[in-house]
Amino acid sequence: MTQDAASQAPEIPWIADQTRQLLAQQGHAWLLHGPSGLGQYRLALNLARAWLCEAPTAQGACGVCNSCHAIDVRTHADLCMLMPETTMLELGWPLSEKAQSDIDDKKRKASREIRVDAMRDAIEFSQRTSARGRGKVVLVYPAEQMNAITANALLKTLEEPPGDVRFVLATESSHQLLPTIRSRCLGHAMSWPEPQQAKAWLQAQGLDGAEATSFLQAAGGRPDDVLSLRASGRKAEDWSRFPAAMAAGETAFVRDWPVSELVDALQKLCHDALCINQDAAPRFFALKPAKARGGPSIASLSQWAISLQKSRKTMDHPFNAGLMQEALVEQARTALNSAH
Repeated sequence: MTQDAASQAPEIPWIADQTRQLLAQQGHAWLLHGPSGLGQYRLALNLARAWLCEAPTAQGACGVCNSCHAIDVRTHADLCMLMPETTMLELGWPLSEKAQSDIDDKKRKASREIRVDAMRDAIEFSQRTSARGRGKVVLVYPAEQMNAITANALLKTLEEPPGDVRFVLATESSHQLLPTIRSRCLGHAMSWPEPQQAKAWLQAQGLDGAEATSFLQAAGGRPDDVLSLRASGRKAEDWSRFPAAMAAGETAFVRDWPVSELVDALQKLCHDALCINQDAAPRFFALKPAKARGGPSIASLSQWAISLQKSRKTMDHPFNAGLMQEALVEQARTALNSAH
């Protein structure tokens, strides 16, 4: 399920609670931050909808007025979505005419970061008069995809905001934002749902109980990441078998996995192996305690973690995906079979 489809799904209890909490507070700029999969985009859009709604309540937007409908069909004149072009396309938001024309004419690819042109358009938007009389909203997501130029341009607007515009920034990496941007916003750390609450919601999305439990562990308790895992075609048993397959060096097991997905799974496996090495509980996999089975050495696991971090920097542009998969699996096999 895409984030766009997810945003149209029935309200999520822990997002609804946070929506009510933030709407009860004043402020022209919010920064929603936390790990991926906790619903930053959902919450940001909830706030924007409520601020622009013609008949808002303490719970949020009414969902039926002309303003709410305009957001649903992506045509609201007082809502500016400031995102990388790839994210805009994924979530179904229209690009500017020039950007769409450039991409259609193959002059360039859709940008993975927030472009300077888009930031200029957002600043111009913030200075215009509200079309519907309910003020204006600029939604920035993922905010960490601003470069130094776009971030500094936004900072100037946050420091001297026009009177009727609000900003909501959503990020999965707040440490990458300029400290001055963080200081100009009211911060909100995304709440984690209770495991049973998350499981019940996932079952309502069509997962069975065992599948929801397995994927929740795989996603570290983050429901939106569960939906992404499921959308990738992975099955719960794939995740359960993954540690043993990597320890055995079975490259064929992950042959159809994108390199980015494989690196992410290996980092989670390395994390859990380090945890049980230190007699701590694993987070992502049902691994056996190290003392009960003998385990890999801390030195090998630490070196593996460093290698995986380096791989993450190049995984979007591998020279040869198949060779990179083989190298990653061999690294995993070596580390997981090292002796104390």
